[in-house]
Amino acid sequence: MPSEAMKIAIGADHRGFPLKEKIKRYLIKKGNRVNDFGADSALPVDYPDYAFAVARSVAGGKVRFGILLCLTGQGMTMAANKVKGVRAALCTTAQAARLTRAHNDANVLVIPGSLKYSATVRSIISTFFATRFEGGRHKKRVDKIHRYEYRYH
Repeated sequence: MPSEAMKIAIGADHRGFPLKEKIKRYLIKKGNRVNDFGADSALPVDYPDYAFAVARSVAGGKVRFGILLCLTGQGMTMAANKVKGVRAALCTTAQAARLTRAHNDANVLVIPGSLKYSATVRSIISTFFATRFEGGRHKKRVDKIHRYEYRYH
């Protein structure tokens, strides 16, 4: 994780809530400022509400990155990617986190709430935050996504 503190948005549905709370404590312990958009308990809620709130915070420049959690991560990924300017990526390994930052300039990390809080989860997070976008041939591709979303949405 970068040495400088970052502002990070986090959100989860009821199935991601337990892991979200552990990740939030980890991020704060590392010196980051965390905007928690909920959920605030394990009571059933609708995942799009939290995905949209975190994604809007990232797209609006209020935070540098977002983290979202639901049972599989799929629903959060689909919902967050509906927000212009968001490139949400579901990651279950540090390698996936590294590649999606380096090649896709992902700005929202989605983690399955079914994962156990572990060194693997911490490695996914720290790798995602520490990896820089490579630009070059990858920038051309990300720019195509950007042009499309602003032209057709």
